[in-house]
Amino acid sequence: MNLADEIKRLHELHQSGALTDAEFAQAKAKLLESLTTANGSNPSASGAGSSSNTLLTDTDKAYIPLNQFRRSKSDQWLGGICGGLGKFTGLESWIWRLVFVLFSFYFGSGLVAYLLAWIFVPEEE
Repeated sequence: MNLADEIKRLHELHQSGALTDAEFAQAKAKLLESLTTANGSNPSASGAGSSSNTLLTDTDKAYIPLNQFRRSKSDQWLGGICGGLGKFTGLESWIWRLVFVLFSFYFGSGLVAYLLAWIFVPEEE
């Protein structure tokens, strides 16, 4: 939800009597302060309706570390997926290799998952 929508929602609550004048001003200031800390910029310098004023949701924040997952060049046997998972999660890469082998033998999905990761996960620089 962007800044304009949040302020509109606060205004509607204020108009309906759910928020007093002081509560509305405090909530608006807190919203603008959270925007400043999220974007690292001054909210008064840009327009209230600009698209740069969108806040990151918890879901967006969860995907940021996932974008850092890369195949390993230094710790690889086949494609570097297990080495990359080892660096990404902090577990040893041999544990990930064992997991992929066990899933391949018992469920048949380990090989498919490894091949898809090999295709779609970029290699580290």
